[in-house]
Amino acid sequence: MRVAMIGSGYVGLVSGACLAELGHSVVCVDRDAGRIERLRRGKIPIYEPGLESLVGRNVAERRLAFATDLEAALRGVDVVFIAVGTPPRRGDGHADLSSVWAAARSVAATLDGPAVLVTKSTVPIGTGDGIEAVLRELRPGLDVPVVSNPEFLREGSAIGDFLRPDRVVVGSDDAHGHQVMRALYAPLLHRGARLFETGRRNAELLKYAANAFLAVKISFINEISDLCERVGANVLDVSRGIGMDERIGPRFLEPGPGYGGSCFPKDTLALARTAHDHGMSLRLVEAVIAFNEARRPAMARKVLEACGGALRDRRVAVLGLAFKAGTDDIRESPAIAVIEAIQRAGGRVRAHDPAAMPHAADCLQDVEFAATAEECLGGAHVAVLVTDWEEYRRLPAARLRQLLRDPPLVVDLRNALDARELRRHGIRHVGMGMPEERLTAPQELAAKAPVPVRHASAPLAAAMASPER
Repeated sequence: MRVAMIGSGYVGLVSGACLAELGHSVVCVDRDAGRIERLRRGKIPIYEPGLESLVGRNVAERRLAFATDLEAALRGVDVVFIAVGTPPRRGDGHADLSSVWAAARSVAATLDGPAVLVTKSTVPIGTGDGIEAVLRELRPGLDVPVVSNPEFLREGSAIGDFLRPDRVVVGSDDAHGHQVMRALYAPLLHRGARLFETGRRNAELLKYAANAFLAVKISFINEISDLCERVGANVLDVSRGIGMDERIGPRFLEPGPGYGGSCFPKDTLALARTAHDHGMSLRLVEAVIAFNEARRPAMARKVLEACGGALRDRRVAVLGLAFKAGTDDIRESPAIAVIEAIQRAGGRVRAHDPAAMPHAADCLQDVEFAATAEECLGGAHVAVLVTDWEEYRRLPAARLRQLLRDPPLVVDLRNALDARELRRHGIRHVGMGMPEERLTAPQELAAKAPVPVRHASAPLAAAMASPER
């Protein structure tokens, strides 16, 4: 099939390259002439494992091309994807759909025959209805079903997610739209991928609901991690134990500095705003948003407390700048907020990341960037691991001991390092959701002063204080 992908950013480029890999003829279109020229020269503008070779192979085999001329790209096309950005709108947090509407108007103005128009961008519920209205207004005689086909690509493993998906979701209120999308994804379906066909509005909401639920899981285990630190439990065992329940599952139950990136922050906020527009509150989602926003200053306080409340003129080595391993994306990255808080406390930051340093350099000031992790650690008073890249996990404890100043201290915000091994080499390890040293007797826990309830609502606080409980 002939496919036009409007937008050559993360989603558009990965999706276009993967559709070409499935055997389709794909043209990725973008208004940014510089980006298109770089892509034609084989320069990939994003860090995604395997993407460079995938793009190069499909360009060489003439299944994938890049263009700025939308009219030429749409000539004789079967499927048109809209894969443009939908960032939070300034001021209210709603998804900014200006690029989506511009793409829809451009398609209406230039499409030369019947095709299927697919929204791959994450858009609020009802956006497909609006796109249909634009097409009817500008080209009333054009036969173009509008389909929602949300993406579920994780940065760092996007190619595998596309080619070996949990499910392919297609939302359409038109039988022909479903038929064309089944043909488009036939190579995946023949390999056993599950196709979930539904209405368009259902598909639009499904994407937001999925991301919000994963954000809930992340925030839940982070809150349990905080409780573990208070009561002397170990969140690693707690997480492992609850994750063995097949109704819960182990994924997204690793404690850390909070979620970031291009999806969860904006999608949870957009979902909450959509609910408000319809006269209701998604209280659980709103609580998750608030908790995650508070998580970053809490991580900075954790570093400060581990250093005895004093960071002035101390050298702090920060390992990891991307919001997660496997990407160069620093959008909503906890590392940025942690670094800025360390600097406000007087700490001198040297940082390293295998992929994200060029982007971080554009938004951070007075940070020294190291070429290697060892260079970053050399002479530091404290090491703060924020992003769990595999190369950090492999750092030998003995080498860490040599690089760090005395007394050596590691604040591990991902529980990526072996705490016992570090301690065996004389390194103090401060992790997430675990006591620095295990309690040796139950009576020690019983002897602790009661922990006051914080941030509880008045009814909850009253219920917890009730003698009936």
